[in-house]
Amino acid sequence: MTAISVLRIEGLRAAVGGKEILRGIDLEVRSGETHAVMGPNGSGKSTLAHVLMGRPGYEVLAGSVTIDGEELLGRPVDERARAGLFLAFQYPIEVPGVPLAEALREALAASGRRTVDLEEEMAGEAARVGLVASLLDRPLNVDLSGGEKKRNETLQLAILRPRFAVLDELDSGLDVDALRQVARRVEAASNEAEPGLGVIAITHYTRLLEELAPDVVHVMSAGRIVRTGGPELAAELEASGYAVYREAGPDEPEALPAEGDPFADPLA
Repeated sequence: MTAISVLRIEGLRAAVGGKEILRGIDLEVRSGETHAVMGPNGSGKSTLAHVLMGRPGYEVLAGSVTIDGEELLGRPVDERARAGLFLAFQYPIEVPGVPLAEALREALAASGRRTVDLEEEMAGEAARVGLVASLLDRPLNVDLSGGEKKRNETLQLAILRPRFAVLDELDSGLDVDALRQVARRVEAASNEAEPGLGVIAITHYTRLLEELAPDVVHVMSAGRIVRTGGPELAAELEASGYAVYREAGPDEPEALPAEGDPFADPLA
């Protein structure tokens, strides 16, 4: 039996530009579990994703982030990825001159995995997420629509098979059909292998969770997780909104002025 992996976040506090944004996050995700993190704009959701993956410009003030006891904080992005963490960007970036296949080949090789059948596997995964096969020959995300970029991110996740994936608003920019395809592919990754993929799905809306069934739903406000419940909590939020959870606290910053930063986004 394959051992279950655990992503554990304990007492995580982080700041950017002198403002403390995350004010004590505790969260534990196990293999095969899907945790939804919901909350109003400015509550710290995207900041959490950036800090987990190691975006430059964020200062960790306290806490720990581990996968199976291995500390990730203070380590570069590539080491976090090799430890089993994957971030699906809210706004996937374009990387001119770098073919998708080469990017995946290097990532697989760095993890000690074979790449002999990569092109065949890419074609199969493209079909599963509805990505036109001819787009696989383009440089990474170059000249793709927003929806095509999200399908491409999901394809990369499926091939790289990380232990844990942070999905930062995977549903933004997707129509109903595309959302269904990418969500079902992520859900399959949680169930089809041992151990299954653990997921943190950051979203404002329940439409993603109607396709990607969460085991646990967390409400985040002013840099803290203020409530945790089952899938029924998402339905409650859809009906009542976030007003009852709002509290005073620093908003998330707008995009950091970091030219070429692969984590930069226009709306943090």
